[in-house]
Amino acid sequence: MTTTDRHEDIDAIKALKYRYLRCVDLRLWDELAETLAPEVSASYGRRLSLTGRDEVVTGLREQMTDDVITEHQAHHPEIEVDGDSATARWYLQDRVIVPAFDTMIIGGAFYTDTYARLDGRWVITSTGYTRTYEAMIDLKDIPSFTLTDNHLAPADGGEGSGRG
Repeated sequence: MTTTDRHEDIDAIKALKYRYLRCVDLRLWDELAETLAPEVSASYGRRLSLTGRDEVVTGLREQMTDDVITEHQAHHPEIEVDGDSATARWYLQDRVIVPAFDTMIIGGAFYTDTYARLDGRWVITSTGYTRTYEAMIDLKDIPSFTLTDNHLAPADGGEGSGRG
């Protein structure tokens, strides 16, 4: 493998992880499925472990309903490529806002992922994170908090309506 090939693979894996997170936050379930190997396994902290592409997508869809707003950012990748497989570690920062419960959860974690090149493209074969911290904030304790836009809200005025 040449240095150019290795850099191209690393760039492709970065783009894959970013796409995965974008699809989760925008609830693009069919596109999310395309980032995953059929036999993928996923472990999200201590609370949720799933196996198989369909189970992972269904499990995330059930967790991330339209009344839950999420933001996932992955930084500082450490990626090792070995032929048609790869491993990576990512620093995750995330935020979850649940307006109906006046709750915001913030956290940090380290993802550990594995990847495979299948039919010429990289897919995630396993993903999971270990939390470094998680904190919950009661939004009633922040009187100035107002949700002014929500891409998941119905078009009939869900955004800009105060806390929810």
